[in-house]
Amino acid sequence: MLRPITVGLDGSPESLAAADWAAREAQRRGLPLHLVNAWIWQPHDMPVAEDLNAQKRWALSMLRESEQDLRARYPQLTIDTEQVSEPATEVLLGRAEKAEMLVLGSSGHGAIAGFLLGSVGQHVLAKAQHPVVMVRANTRSAAEGDTGEVVVGLQDLGSQAGPLLEFAFHAAAARGATLRAVHAWDLPPLYRRGPEAGQAAVEPGGLAEQQEKALSAALQPWREQGEFNQSLQHRAVAASVAALRRPRPVSANRGFFGAGC
Repeated sequence: MLRPITVGLDGSPESLAAADWAAREAQRRGLPLHLVNAWIWQPHDMPVAEDLNAQKRWALSMLRESEQDLRARYPQLTIDTEQVSEPATEVLLGRAEKAEMLVLGSSGHGAIAGFLLGSVGQHVLAKAQHPVVMVRANTRSAAEGDTGEVVVGLQDLGSQAGPLLEFAFHAAAARGATLRAVHAWDLPPLYRRGPEAGQAAVEPGGLAEQQEKALSAALQPWREQGEFNQSLQHRAVAASVAALRRPRPVSANRGFFGAGC
């Protein structure tokens, strides 16, 4: 059975942008699309909210309208929906385990308490054991196509890098795009004691060259797989790990950014 691409919907512009991105990705990969709304009544957080039934009707209507809109724009796509009256974080983590990937709006804010919130997205991203894609509601997300680059950021080149590289290679292959792998590494303390020591790190045979070779070795198994024929570029750079945790916005011709390990 094909694993779906699952989207968390709360009716916010960010979650609707996530649903559109996920529909395009599902169409590229020939996968079904699953729309899920995690809904729960929390009257103390929203004293002016309507009664339970009114909120449930609104959420169900939003879910159906989103489904109809996506069916009209992606008629070949298999789409199903689900509404669950449980805490959003628990629902999304559970659905992520059964999905090819989970797609969320990067700063969703539901009109009613209990829907997908920005904080929920952060909790899911921190706890999920499977790929989670965060999508912003902007023109770049809407215009993202099958060209440009997929960029993957790596800190650890050990076994933990395997799942991230697999995801990145598949994302690039689905687009026929170039994959750019970036490995950011920290200089050991001994290289921070003076400019001469720092210069030694970038000289031939130094730490920079060693890290570049390590990155190339980590990518080699994927190069040898015939199913991944896209262009591959890679670079190891001395940088703080924070550079990966807070990546700068990539240019418009870069369709996808993944970071981890």
